[in-house]
Amino acid sequence: MNVSIVARSGPIWSGESTSVVFPSADGEMGVLAGHVPTLALLKAGTVRVKDANDQEQAFEVNSGFVTVDNDNVYIVTEL
Repeated sequence: MNVSIVARSGPIWSGESTSVVFPSADGEMGVLAGHVPTLALLKAGTVRVKDANDQEQAFEVNSGFVTVDNDNVYIVTEL
């Protein structure tokens, strides 16, 4: 699946991923390929992305939102 993490200042990370875990307002949420369409609010915490090479990337976020649709994950955040 394709993941894009962006902030007001510009792109933070973008690429292919096998999984994404993020801190939503309702608790930690994980996304794998084929996930149902979702819209969630972010709360402060760590977004963890496992890239196509099975390497985990971690990004600290404060707030924002996440959309998931057709194996595309967009994370819009304030850092």
